[in-house]
Amino acid sequence: MKSPKNILIVRTDRIGDVVLSIPLASILKKHFPECKVSFLVREYTKSLAENNSFIDDVIVLSGNNGHTPIWQNVAQLKNKYDVCIVAFPTLSIALILFLSRIKLRIGTGYRWYSFLFNRKYYEHRKIGERNELEYNVRLLQKLGIDENINFENVLFGLKPNNKTQELVVNDLRELGISFSKPIIVVHPGTGGSAVDLPIEKLCAIVNTLTLDNYEIIVTGSESEKELCESLVVSKRVINTAGRYNLSELIALLNITDLLLANSTGPIHIAAALGKYVIGFYPKIVACSPKRWGPYTDKKVIFSPSIDCKDCNPKQCEKFNCMDSISPDEVIDSVKSILSCIAGSKNEIP
Repeated sequence: MKSPKNILIVRTDRIGDVVLSIPLASILKKHFPECKVSFLVREYTKSLAENNSFIDDVIVLSGNNGHTPIWQNVAQLKNKYDVCIVAFPTLSIALILFLSRIKLRIGTGYRWYSFLFNRKYYEHRKIGERNELEYNVRLLQKLGIDENINFENVLFGLKPNNKTQELVVNDLRELGISFSKPIIVVHPGTGGSAVDLPIEKLCAIVNTLTLDNYEIIVTGSESEKELCESLVVSKRVINTAGRYNLSELIALLNITDLLLANSTGPIHIAAALGKYVIGFYPKIVACSPKRWGPYTDKKVIFSPSIDCKDCNPKQCEKFNCMDSISPDEVIDSVKSILSCIAGSKNEIP
């Protein structure tokens, strides 16, 4: 096909979803080096697409509180793009792109409003046969791109703003963080997107880790302050919940050695930055590490040891499956990872 000049990637949902869509930009640039790649996101995730060498422009979807004004968004997109790739379809998004007169509109063929797309793909993601990132990359087949993506060749292009990085480093110094020690970030919240490791188990893990020469930082949103505070088992644990915005969280994770988290956005950010991650995932197919795990080989994933079939959220919570994860095994993994990277810490200015 003729090389497109202006391509719009559309991903207007949550943090982890956006991170797992960003590699589309690097692949498009590889196959169409002269094209301009733009990314349509929501306001609160725009930091993920900014400062990225593969993304030329970031457009913020207008609207708030669940309301997406159609014509206001059409006005900022109309007649500007040859192709749009919709990784997260909704009726309002599909209608906006159709009314924006984008010639080639790639999207799912399984929704009742799929007639608004003219290059349809047919693949059910809910069965979880592959990672979300791989599902996203397969959309590019509609442009004649059949990319064999893997942990070794994936390019996120995610990096912090230099000024933001400096700000966060200085702030951590004021909080008493020593950059000569291994830095562990623990992110306990998920916003209900998955079944989590019981906070008591995570607390026991953090408590044991304080006995070693590690710096431990707990992160979370303003609404998760109380949850994060429950992990402050000693003065050696710093609670930064509500302290950093998304751009600053990216900078924080960029100087981190290891992240511990449930299935949530920050685990994907850390993986995209090339950091080691330990994740806690249920066996529910829709939430499984196969579908939603961090796309990296620098990971250790813990799932329930219980041999359950046809797992679902209600069953998982009823039998408290995540409680079967062993804190001792997690701690062993933390120590093993940190011993492997000892002496290779980046110099912090």
